Amino acid sequence: MVLTSLADLTDSQKEDLVASLSALVIGEGELSAEKLSAVATASGNTLSDAMATLFASVISKAPEGMKTFTPPPGGGGGGGGGGGGGGGAAAAVEEKEEEEEEEADMGGGGDLFGGDDGGGGDY
Repeated sequence: MVLTSLADLTDSQKEDLVASLSALVIGEGELSAEKLSAVATASGNTLSDAMATLFASVISKAPEGMKTFTPPPGGGGGGGGGGGGGGGAAAAVEEKEEEEEEEADMGGGGDLFGGDDGGGGDY
């Protein structure tokens, strides 16, 4: 779902957004339903008591509080920065060439169970 305007949100979605952003504003420290409601009201929005209590309960029971829901930057994988210089591309080409040579050397091969002698016996 692409959101082009906050007016496109349902009341429930807007309340979720207000509760989430209020929790982010409060950040670390003791998070309570009253604090969530106060931040929401100060921002010109409303937050039901049930939603404020739910968010406060979930966040306060999380192992690391808000940190559980807001990991530090760079903590979730993703692509690294760009490499410096062009040496990496040349190394990758060399590795690829080496792999091709190894595959070519495996021409003879053995049977599935490790012998080429054709002894006819089972293990």
